[in-house]
Amino acid sequence: MDQGAPRRAGGGCGGLNTAEETVEQSGASRVRLTFRPDNVETRVPSGVTLFDAASWNGIAIDSTCGGHGTCKKCKVRVIAGNVPVSSIDARALTPEEIRAGWRLACRAAATGDVEVEVPPLQTRPKAATVGVGRQVILRPGVQKRYLELDEPTLEDQVPDIERVLAAMDDLELSVSLGLARTLGRTLRSSGFRVTAVIVDEELIDVEPGDTTAHRHALAFDLGTTTVVANLLDLDTGQPVAVRSMLNRQQPFGADVISRISATMMDEGALDQLRTKAHETLAELTAEVCEAAGIPPEQVYEIAICGNVTMTQLALGIDPEPLSMAPFVITARSLPPAKAADFGVLVHPRAPAVVFPALGAYVGGDIVAGLLATGLTRDKRVRLFIDVGTNSEIALGSSERVVSTAAPAGPAFEAASIRCGMRAADGAIEGVKIDGDEMSLVVIGDATPVGMCGSGLVDAVAELVKVGLIDHSGKFIADEEAAVRFPLLATRLVKIDKERVFVLHWRDGDGDPAHGVFLSQRDVRELQFAKASISTGWTILAKELGIELADIQQVLLAGSFGSYLTPMSAIRIGLVPRMAPTRIISAGNVAGEGAKMVALSVRERAAAQAILEEVEYVELSGRADFNDAFIDLLKFPG
Repeated sequence: MDQGAPRRAGGGCGGLNTAEETVEQSGASRVRLTFRPDNVETRVPSGVTLFDAASWNGIAIDSTCGGHGTCKKCKVRVIAGNVPVSSIDARALTPEEIRAGWRLACRAAATGDVEVEVPPLQTRPKAATVGVGRQVILRPGVQKRYLELDEPTLEDQVPDIERVLAAMDDLELSVSLGLARTLGRTLRSSGFRVTAVIVDEELIDVEPGDTTAHRHALAFDLGTTTVVANLLDLDTGQPVAVRSMLNRQQPFGADVISRISATMMDEGALDQLRTKAHETLAELTAEVCEAAGIPPEQVYEIAICGNVTMTQLALGIDPEPLSMAPFVITARSLPPAKAADFGVLVHPRAPAVVFPALGAYVGGDIVAGLLATGLTRDKRVRLFIDVGTNSEIALGSSERVVSTAAPAGPAFEAASIRCGMRAADGAIEGVKIDGDEMSLVVIGDATPVGMCGSGLVDAVAELVKVGLIDHSGKFIADEEAAVRFPLLATRLVKIDKERVFVLHWRDGDGDPAHGVFLSQRDVRELQFAKASISTGWTILAKELGIELADIQQVLLAGSFGSYLTPMSAIRIGLVPRMAPTRIISAGNVAGEGAKMVALSVRERAAAQAILEEVEYVELSGRADFNDAFIDLLKFPG
């Protein structure tokens, strides 16, 4: 992206001007749109896409590309009115779907009044909410002290703030103006029997009576796809409620580049992305507090980790410099923030502990993961991989750790896969081939409707294992398949001249295009993704001067890593060849790191120290990257 790339107002993902503003600017005639089942009715300029109109009105339509016509997932059904079939519709939808009124919303221009049915968005995808962590010494930043103070008299006219601080003369505390506004009333209404609430070195509140038994914190993993919230009891150190949901920024695209692009193309997108992040965090906050029966005002601190783009967007910081060389971040450690800066409605003066970042694409979520796994403290040489569109990698031991980011593309999120979908009910998440028999593991034990990332890896790995896909990544010839695998070979067919392997046929329907299938292009997408990651850890091993055989353990982090079969990861070359028992599904280690800093000020210092303990290696422009990448495209022999 060029530094001087023009920004456009309106249009794109979410439009960002209101429909009325756009009409005033363009002078276009208006049409009426009705969205079902929400029964939202609106008027928009003629020619606006259904995708943009929905976004203007807060209606989420499934999309991973942000409305650019590449993911082909934003299907809606036109109930009334006329929407012409686009050229992309003809390729993405079956003739039966087109006749039934289905269209891709991002390519469906509304030139007349239209009534549209929007399929419900899966807002609770399957996600890892726990992960590998370490025991910590419970020493939270939030402290409470019960105080029984002398009431003022004519002989004792000590000011209220000084009276409270004098009762805690072993501490040097600051006091905000917000507390000063309520302090006098609180002291007198409670007979000067109060509880001081201290966070780090600030007195954030004085509560009537003895409330020392109630203190809580929130730990957030602000992911690009999924956001996880943990409500923690700071007296016991235990989580009392956990919830996860789809990041509401989803209509702007499935990856950080799509969301950065939205801010570059539309001057209002940054504010909308910030608002969507805040809505997500606020909804999760309300859910965990309600589940635990805890008033939000008793949450006195939040800890939050996320990649640099997600963190900056949530704070309203322009992410454009992250998208182009030299990939500059605003700060490795951001200035102090409050929970309110993230839209989190807890105690009004609750601070936010924000994880630092190593670089533009190795952010606070990775620092949190390294903290949780103790990678910089362990004598063993371990490989840490957070698999995703931008896959972060760290390698090393207590002697030295190096890290990098490998641009893997959207294959692991299944965004670029023909039958790809999120990890929700109906997604194939596991594939097993035994002889000529194939079995599927489907989320929710439902009828398969697509495949998620772990299902993609399993499918390719199993086909490589049996020999239906050769080591170059090509499906073997039909004649050879028919001889070697007479039953499986019937699944190897063509759709629009492209060879595919059908994982599931729709009942009573022999058309492979209506089923769930793996295409040759899907295999190529996975090859490019895994080659990028394996090139990353190969180069890091070279930087450390070690052999791959020296790596004693692999940690696969994140939701995707939690459900990935270790043997499949080895078979496609995503991780070095080793005993499968040494490959650990580490789960949501970012969330574990966030919990650790909420529970221990010592761990906060440890997280900050990681900035000095881990060296970042930039892959862009390295002469050895392309050669290694080409070598690692093939599946291992």
